[in-house]
Amino acid sequence: MFETLGLDAYGPRLVSLWLGLALGLLFGALAEPTRFCFRRGLAGPAGERRCAMGLWLLALAVAVLGTQAATVTGWIELGGHRFLAPDAPLPAIALGGVIFGCGMVLTRGCPARLTVLAATGNLRAAMVVVLVAVVALASLRGILAPLRLWLSEATLPLGEGVSLTALPGGVAMGAALIVVPALVFAARSGIGPREALAGVAIGALVPLAWAGTSVVLQDSFDPIPVEAISYTGPAAETLFWSVAATAIAPGFGVGLVGGTLIGAFLAALVGRRLRWQSFSTPAETGRYLAGAAMMGLGGVLAGGCTIGAGLSGIATLSVAALTALLSIAFAACVTDRITGRLSDASAA
Repeated sequence: MFETLGLDAYGPRLVSLWLGLALGLLFGALAEPTRFCFRRGLAGPAGERRCAMGLWLLALAVAVLGTQAATVTGWIELGGHRFLAPDAPLPAIALGGVIFGCGMVLTRGCPARLTVLAATGNLRAAMVVVLVAVVALASLRGILAPLRLWLSEATLPLGEGVSLTALPGGVAMGAALIVVPALVFAARSGIGPREALAGVAIGALVPLAWAGTSVVLQDSFDPIPVEAISYTGPAAETLFWSVAATAIAPGFGVGLVGGTLIGAFLAALVGRRLRWQSFSTPAETGRYLAGAAMMGLGGVLAGGCTIGAGLSGIATLSVAALTALLSIAFAACVTDRITGRLSDASAA
């Protein structure tokens, strides 16, 4: 496919950079005005949670439908991807999800949301994104890599049960178990037509990314990794490229992060939402930095963030991705309740 499109003159890595940039631009432009965020649906202001979760679940439903339809028709090839590995480190994934979920509440956003906020002038978000990238890179290639490998040694042989497609009814049943409840919740959440359209568009970015990197851009001589929208790994990749640009070439992840920053900035500029924001107290600074470190380590252990393991991972019907998101959601709810009680006690 790569050669037939006449892209062989540019190389798959360069074209994947452009693909990531385009998808990032769209994600940033859509996520900034809608405040698209999984955490906001779990631990945001009480009056906003239902609409926020409805928007997120609508995007998830579209991502699942698009990804599975493209997989059946041969546009997406996920064989061998880590989400569908027959021996999955589920204990490490669950632990990583818990760590990530706690950190996500402490920083009031996941890496995707904070990348969007950083583009609008939020210095808290910018510092968190940088620290997430540092800790994620240390977990992948640096001082924390031995800990990650040790925690990931315990695996469970899932066999065919690695995906919901192993259930009776195959792909249709596995997809329906996610899509139907998600659409029902979204329909009852009270989101408006504009937000719903944005949710559909965000969800559609997931199969576009899977298809682009798994079929369209695959070159038999220089293959690129199969990936979709995510922000923990790409943040680390962007940091590594920024300090070693002469040694490595930028790829999909760098384009995705850069495109998200540009898209969110342009959306905030048009909507007149650009404004500087920073930390207000030392205690707030400490909370955000602790949460950032937790998301960097937890995101790597879980196999991704709420977008990478959640939106993109669950779109593959992966049991590992579902485990990661449920762990994140559980930890986020518990952490939100604990921090809420502590705040009430401090106020009293």
